[in-house]
Amino acid sequence: MQLQDMEYVVFDVETTGLSPLDGDRIIELSAARVRRGVVVDRYDTFVDPRRPLNLEAQKLNKITDAMIKGAPTSAQVLPEFMEFAGGACLAAHNASFDIKFVSYELSLAGRRLHGATPVLDTMKMSRSFLPHLTSQRLSYIAHSLGVKVGDTHRATADVEILVGVLGRLFALASDYNIRTFQELIAQFGVEKPNFRFRTDEQPSLF
Repeated sequence: MQLQDMEYVVFDVETTGLSPLDGDRIIELSAARVRRGVVVDRYDTFVDPRRPLNLEAQKLNKITDAMIKGAPTSAQVLPEFMEFAGGACLAAHNASFDIKFVSYELSLAGRRLHGATPVLDTMKMSRSFLPHLTSQRLSYIAHSLGVKVGDTHRATADVEILVGVLGRLFALASDYNIRTFQELIAQFGVEKPNFRFRTDEQPSLF
């Protein structure tokens, strides 16, 4: 499959902290389905983490307890997100972080990502294609590539930026002899964590 023909899902999560194994949870999830470079569908929601938000997280992502009040739980959100993704390639910036939280939240419901679901990391792509950059922050990369940057540290805004960044990175790929989806994933894909399932039921695969 040629890169210009790819259909993929760009996504981003905001969380209460850095580690799901320490009790941190997803509080916002945003995604955009992109077909041949055009956004064709979107998914955005707050998520109730069922725990109070700490001040550090609130300062960083500007999400408050009031904003997530009445939001669906991860047990509702994650199946919806995986249905939205529909088995397409998932793409995120520093994807190991985001997919770690998604995988953990799925494990809480006795579910897991299908082993064949590819996950692409735009940070790895940037490090390879733009080695001169002094920062790998998404906003910094976007500025360097001429992608408009608005708000950051919110899932919806970061997805908008990332769609533009990924399009620019795809355009650079041929300069590095990467022309197919298989070559892209082989070099810039990330492993999905294998968390222990939290129920006694057989895991459902997405």
